[in-house]
Amino acid sequence: MRFRTTLVLFALTAALVVFIKFYETKRPNTEEANRRAQNVINFERDKIDGVVIQNGEERIELKRADKKWRLESPVKDLADGSTVDSLLFDLEDWKKDATISGKEIEADKSRMAEYGVAKAKLRLKLQGADAPPGILFGNNAALEGKTYVRLENSKDVFLAAQSIKNQISKKPEEFRDRKLTDTVATQVIRLSLKTAAGEMELQKQGDHWQIVKPLRARADDQKVNDLIAQITTSRIAQFVADDAGDLHPYGLTEPRGTVTIFTADDKQGQILQIGGVPEKEKDQIYVRFAPRKFIYTLPNKIETILSTRPNDLRDRHLVRFDQNQLDRITIDVPGKTKTVLSRKDQNWTIVNRNNRLANAAEARRLIDLLAGEQVTNFVADVASDLPKYGLDKPQLTVTLSSFASENTAETKAGEHPLATIAFGKIDGENIFARVGEEPFVVAVHRSTLDNIFADPLQWQDLTIFKFKPEQIHRLALFTDHEQSLIRGPNNQWEWVTGDGPINTVTVQSLVNTLASLHAVRWIANIPPAAFDKPQLVATFTTSTDDKAQHKVTISGPSADGTSMARTDEHEGTFVISSSDLSALRGALGQAPSPSPAASASPSVAASPVAPPTP
Repeated sequence: MRFRTTLVLFALTAALVVFIKFYETKRPNTEEANRRAQNVINFERDKIDGVVIQNGEERIELKRADKKWRLESPVKDLADGSTVDSLLFDLEDWKKDATISGKEIEADKSRMAEYGVAKAKLRLKLQGADAPPGILFGNNAALEGKTYVRLENSKDVFLAAQSIKNQISKKPEEFRDRKLTDTVATQVIRLSLKTAAGEMELQKQGDHWQIVKPLRARADDQKVNDLIAQITTSRIAQFVADDAGDLHPYGLTEPRGTVTIFTADDKQGQILQIGGVPEKEKDQIYVRFAPRKFIYTLPNKIETILSTRPNDLRDRHLVRFDQNQLDRITIDVPGKTKTVLSRKDQNWTIVNRNNRLANAAEARRLIDLLAGEQVTNFVADVASDLPKYGLDKPQLTVTLSSFASENTAETKAGEHPLATIAFGKIDGENIFARVGEEPFVVAVHRSTLDNIFADPLQWQDLTIFKFKPEQIHRLALFTDHEQSLIRGPNNQWEWVTGDGPINTVTVQSLVNTLASLHAVRWIANIPPAAFDKPQLVATFTTSTDDKAQHKVTISGPSADGTSMARTDEHEGTFVISSSDLSALRGALGQAPSPSPAASASPSVAASPVAPPTP
């Protein structure tokens, strides 16, 4: 029995503790209570879904739905949410400066007329859960910036800041949203444009825009987004009339142009019709915006939309491809060996040359060149006569691909082309080109073709030798005579062929150059007799393999002053830099120092001076 009694008492105690804790959490603390007592009204802003302003005979009614404010009276339109939110923010912090109690007013009823709250023309009512009582605004007080107000359920009169009164004394149109639409440009996925020149339609596919009417072509993303932004960022200059009446005075019976924007959730679209110019405001233009069912004026810069043509919005980049997916480049020139480049991480190899290391910087340059190349002219929208442009048998084709070595859930093994660019006939400073199966022909700068290496040998890595200088232990130079050296037991150079003091600085420079020799570039179409009379041949062996001789042969200077070179390790010919050539041509021996007698200036015999002429 005692245990049951104890249990009941324990349960009652626990319940009392929970109740007290709950009550205390819901009850405002002293500081909060004092703050609320100083406010004219108290409310929770998130629960307010309506605002009604009565100013004499004029009634302004605002409603919130789906987090958006709308003006319901005196006209139905979008409301300026920032204006309404600002009003609610200020109401939350609206303080009483003084309170005149109802008893004081009852004692001196003549003061009621002084306050002007008995028959207030300006009233404010918030709507929503736990909304405060309505507010009656009276006369302005003698104190600057202060006014008298009273709550409709109280006889007390408060002296408060005049700012709220000023905010709600605005005309109805000042509560209307001057943004034409609350849609932002990034939400638009389709665009339709109708003008006297015809119809145009654009569709967003993934992250990029496409022109789908009157032709199918890539669109310039930035230009399309700028066009859309002209609509989505437009600010209304004047609220003119609803669109239920006669549209003829505004030039909207037969609009000069119509733009319709579509979002993913809007299948009907938002229609903007562009009409005439007001007689008095020449810098504005009448428009009808169907979603708001109203006629407005906008700044006349919106007129630029009417002059938009398909070519104005076309992507002028020659080709569009995802560089992150690109890992294979194929260059095909009729009659020549095909070049196939493959990427792994940041390294490139020449697939059809036993995966020899390729010039990664040159591959990167080609990718940047193609990605940045601009069309100089849209030549033909229908590629029906390819022979006319030399595109039935292109002189060079570049295929950019993604290559999968194994089957996966996403892709099958093999090459998956991202884009194919064919280059046809040359036309002055331009060359005709076509991308994949796109139905049109374009022209690009002729120099584009000149900057694409057609020979696999030109794609070789620029590294010729990759040794450490100390690994070279025997070297020889052949010009009009032979000079050869070998490292002695003490790592000092000794003559094999030659005599006299050795110029160790020159030798070290030569060794450093040979050990890390690089090509300036690889070249094709070498004249057959280029190496008939070389100006220099350098050979060397290394300590790692004394039997393997490395050889560099340098041709005579060409007409442009450059010198070509070749090695036994690499197929092809490369340009050698002038600094490397200078190092290889250095004299290995030191010139003998002149004797003191020989270095003295020779004496000059004095000539007899002739006597002056009489």
